[in-house]
Amino acid sequence: MAKKEQRIIITVECTEAKAAGVPTSRYSTTKNKQNTPSRLEIKKYNPFMKKHTLHKEIK
Repeated sequence: MAKKEQRIIITVECTEAKAAGVPTSRYSTTKNKQNTPSRLEIKKYNPFMKKHTLHKEIK
């Protein structure tokens, strides 16, 4: 019997850019659904704001 794939591809979007009225930056990455069932939050670089900002997982 085959195992169900645990790694899924997700998209993370900048949260601070929406409040500032700047275009949002998006990154795609993978996560292990079994180890991290909640939404992922990562600090990534936003080229429009020219600094590292908090990016949250979107649908």
